[in-house]
Amino acid sequence: MSDTGFSEDADARVAEKHRFPCPACGSDLRFSADKGDLMCDHCGHVEHVSAVGRDQWDGALRELDYEAALRKQVPAEEIVEIRAAHCDSCGADIEMSQVQQAKECPFCASPIVTDTGSHRQLKPQALLPFKLDEKRAHEKMSAWLGRLWFAPNGLKEYARKGRRMTGIYVPYWTYDADTRSQYAGQRGDDYYTTRTRVVKGETRTERVRKTRWRNVSGHVARDFDDVLVLASDSLPRDYTDALEPWDLGELVPYDPSYLAGYVAEGYSVELKPGFSVARQKMDAVIAADIRRDIGGDHQRISSVDTDVSDVTFKHILLPIWMAAYKFRNKSYRFVVNARTGEVKGERPWSAWKIAFAVVLAAVVAGAALYLNQMQ
Repeated sequence: MSDTGFSEDADARVAEKHRFPCPACGSDLRFSADKGDLMCDHCGHVEHVSAVGRDQWDGALRELDYEAALRKQVPAEEIVEIRAAHCDSCGADIEMSQVQQAKECPFCASPIVTDTGSHRQLKPQALLPFKLDEKRAHEKMSAWLGRLWFAPNGLKEYARKGRRMTGIYVPYWTYDADTRSQYAGQRGDDYYTTRTRVVKGETRTERVRKTRWRNVSGHVARDFDDVLVLASDSLPRDYTDALEPWDLGELVPYDPSYLAGYVAEGYSVELKPGFSVARQKMDAVIAADIRRDIGGDHQRISSVDTDVSDVTFKHILLPIWMAAYKFRNKSYRFVVNARTGEVKGERPWSAWKIAFAVVLAAVVAGAALYLNQMQ
């Protein structure tokens, strides 16, 4: 056993990952998002992606036992050794092949100076292959940038020049769990009374809404499937949440062929902290279930006791296109869902454009006031 608790037998499965030489000319193959196969840009050779990934599976992805994984009791075939480079600026761990040398972080455009070497991680069980190629992703990003009225002109120029984007597989956990919750609270039912009052000498009768509260208790049950949690700290969660929903029904078993030509990020959020995030999502759904169960016009929840059982998980990879833009020595990032084209990003604000808009608004308001007075 290694110091991580994972079996040393995994070493035998370490190969030149994510590099697939073309059998015709020896150049590197890449996975083509629009073709769905490995392509050689040098000679045009096409190589079919491993049949295990698409043609020979029964539609059921294997879930791993959560408690067993916490005890490091994971089958050796579920462990993989990766070589990664760490970005000190944003914290991303970028997976590299044995021949790659990382120069720039695709998440923040900062130089990567730390090579963390090889270490063991849980192998992804599944992934969503890229569906949008770089050209289509850039079109989506350019359209999004074009709608930013108060962005600096440099951003528009950035979009016009069509700087290369980076295709990245981002790590996620998905959790399944059975939950049974006992709750106590209050149900509020509205009712109406009438009252009469005098306003400025006039007698008025009006309806007044009131709420009658009573104590309630009960239980709800919910079986959760594929609660999605970002397993990385390199991107803000509101970014990745904005890219949802993902078509998880199209997940395919992990096959390194899909990674050819793309960057893969290793997970930095471990399994247990990831489940804490999943529990927050589960608790929000359970609270909604309780409110429906209480019924009435208003609900108050005073206590919830939830029993969680049969927790399983998957480590999966989801595809995004990433562009990092530097403006006045600060990095700004744009991400595109490589399945749906949904875009999310951060942007600098142009101070002179905002000032111009304020002055223009003041001029227009002043002109309108002047014309109104003249009339």
